[in-house]
Amino acid sequence: MMKLWNQEAAQWRLELSMDGEALSLRMGDAPRQMTVALGKREDLNCEILRQAAAKAVKSVRDLGGESAVLDAAPALEALGEEGLAALALGAELAGYRQPDWKQAHKEQKPFTLYVAGAPEGEKAVREAAVLAKAVCFARDLTNCPANRLTPEIMAQRVTEAAKALGLETQIVDEKEARALGMEAFLAVGESSGNPPRLIIVRYKGGQEGARPIVLVGKGVTFDSGGYSLKQAAGMKGMNSDMAGGAAVSGAILALAENKVPVNVTAVIPAVENRISPVSFLPSDVIGSMSGKTIQIGSTDAEGRLILADAVTYAIQKENAAKVVDIATLTGAMARMFGHVTTGYLSNCDAFSAQLEAAAVKSGEKFWRLPTFPEYRKMIDSPVADLYNTSDGAGAIAAGLFVGAFAEDTPWIHLDIAGTSSTSAPHKEYQAKGATGVGVTTLYELCKSMEG
Repeated sequence: MMKLWNQEAAQWRLELSMDGEALSLRMGDAPRQMTVALGKREDLNCEILRQAAAKAVKSVRDLGGESAVLDAAPALEALGEEGLAALALGAELAGYRQPDWKQAHKEQKPFTLYVAGAPEGEKAVREAAVLAKAVCFARDLTNCPANRLTPEIMAQRVTEAAKALGLETQIVDEKEARALGMEAFLAVGESSGNPPRLIIVRYKGGQEGARPIVLVGKGVTFDSGGYSLKQAAGMKGMNSDMAGGAAVSGAILALAENKVPVNVTAVIPAVENRISPVSFLPSDVIGSMSGKTIQIGSTDAEGRLILADAVTYAIQKENAAKVVDIATLTGAMARMFGHVTTGYLSNCDAFSAQLEAAAVKSGEKFWRLPTFPEYRKMIDSPVADLYNTSDGAGAIAAGLFVGAFAEDTPWIHLDIAGTSSTSAPHKEYQAKGATGVGVTTLYELCKSMEG
């Protein structure tokens, strides 16, 4: 919790300073002191402040502190309300802890950060607190073991959170999906003992009748690879293959709770990719909601199949003005950019510019990849409209596969395979496990389209 007033009774005193000086923490008159460098004044930005606040809070909590007062005047004079929001977000996320199912579960003690020297910014702090809660919601979902988050459980958790904020929700089951012609979605999920669910959440905060931006999030709650079976090492962590679905859930919840005046819909195809006597096979030719046919090169390239039908659903049934899909889609993207940067593809320069402006505010890193016609040819099939694998450029080819179903609708594809989780956090406000990547950027992107 963060409050905008000075509490002298707080256990710790924090001071922010710049120009090569440091963030100093002192406990009363005791000689203890820790420092977190802020760097030069001219280099100061919101991301530095976000990480410094997180580092400070973590350090105090690690020493058993339950409250601190921070004098942020110098930094906030330079960065204003945006800096205050960044500080609040970093401080809130610093307290995140993974859910556990231990018999002797210990509740985490609350921590209060009081801020002195802040501008009038109660709204900015409240907005950041809501956004932090949304990131933590996405992290919690992504960190769940597969047996604790089946497609049906995911649908329940997301819709319960959405209904609590008064949002419209809809769940499409396998029978309804079959009636809609969602053969690609069903090819992946229908053979599992835990049936697939298409989760739809609608937030109508903008002008009545205005077409929404639709956020499509991959929701593979476990990916064995199907008959193109993953090796044991490759299966580790595949409970987090629904991080894209978690990200769009968090983003729309934050938009609704902060009453951002925009129309946004989340569409999450939630499935398990398992092996059964009726699972789909390499060489199969399947259909899709769009009418396009797909030749299967690998059953482990399942994410693009469910996204194909979800994107079609977004356009045909939700009347999307623009579409963003976000997915832990390819190992190729993770190998290319590691855990630092999310690669993306788009068919619209103006929409891409909006994404990159949103990323500047969120502090998340994105890099646009090329979509030359030569790459599109890599997913041509001799017997179907599309092939679900390629001989090279795997991350680009996978994105272009999804883009084929967006057609002329302005579209962005975010591949978060490398950035959705980390074993060694590279940002102070992250924790081991799920990062909640995408929540803040999608929030800022939608917020920029207010109206």
